[in-house]
Amino acid sequence: MAVSKRGKTFWARGKDWITTQEWSEAEIDKLLALSGDLKRRFRAGRPHRYLPDKTIFLLFFDKSTRTRNSFEAGITQLGGHAHFLTADVMQIAHGESPKDTGIILSRYGHAIAIRHDLVPGEGNRYMREVARWADKPVINMQCDVDHPCQTLADLMTIRERLGKNLRGRKIGVSWAYAPSYAKPLSVPQGLIMLMTRFGLDVTLAHPPEYRLMPETLEAARANAAAAGVRFQVSDRMQDAFDSADIVIPKSWGCLDTMGARPQESLELAKKYQHWICDRAKMSLTRPGSLYMHPLPADRGYEVTDEVIDGPNSVVFDEAENRLHTAKAIMAATMSDKPIPYK
Repeated sequence: MAVSKRGKTFWARGKDWITTQEWSEAEIDKLLALSGDLKRRFRAGRPHRYLPDKTIFLLFFDKSTRTRNSFEAGITQLGGHAHFLTADVMQIAHGESPKDTGIILSRYGHAIAIRHDLVPGEGNRYMREVARWADKPVINMQCDVDHPCQTLADLMTIRERLGKNLRGRKIGVSWAYAPSYAKPLSVPQGLIMLMTRFGLDVTLAHPPEYRLMPETLEAARANAAAAGVRFQVSDRMQDAFDSADIVIPKSWGCLDTMGARPQESLELAKKYQHWICDRAKMSLTRPGSLYMHPLPADRGYEVTDEVIDGPNSVVFDEAENRLHTAKAIMAATMSDKPIPYK
């Protein structure tokens, strides 16, 4: 890692950001340090145009609030420009291949970011095929396997509150009931894969029908073994909360019905309406524990207003950090030279 007059620098030019598993702990640490520097510069009103005249294409197969706006605002603050694209208005809707899309967009700009998250077995595969043919970095804005932009912001938020040394701390990742729609599995999957690498003991809780992809569970177990931390799976929500320092309870759909039959996930979920984050659940956690959620939360179903608006909640800090981590990912992968940070 090079040292500049300002301090350190980080550069991962051209590297895809598809899952956190493909980035080392040292690289993720540097991304987080860069995120913190960009946050300080943003809050102080200091320009940080590290990507002048750069273009990123934002291709969405699903709706978005935080992801779209963090990337659009972020690239503008870095001096570049974003094109917002949806598959239905592109030739993708007529069957254009990921190969052709990747080649053309990478010749027009400097990065391709994709959200394709609702159908297990499709999104991650599509991104990797685009990346195979593109000669610019491909950034995963959420797929069926991982949501690496969200989990990086989550880790940043946890470190801001609890410090960098998280060994001995527990995070509970729990399913929660929501009637709105069958949500992707990628947030809990990304959390169990990333947090086990950074000193946290992880407890995953969900009803039996809401299992995660086997390969993500295998990765979490391997990561936990390598890091010397605990990874446990339970079918009791309270096990995720018991003595936890951080809890992230959210809904996701059934692996077996996502995509083709999402309504079945919602019907089945009605059996588990008691899986809600409320004062009683939070009373099981340690003093000063953090309530987190990637948003949007189904208030009154996933979580009570008392909790999400209460003193344990850091959901808006978490959402704000989506901007700074998105900027760090873009700056590190799209820049023509190393990015300085303190």
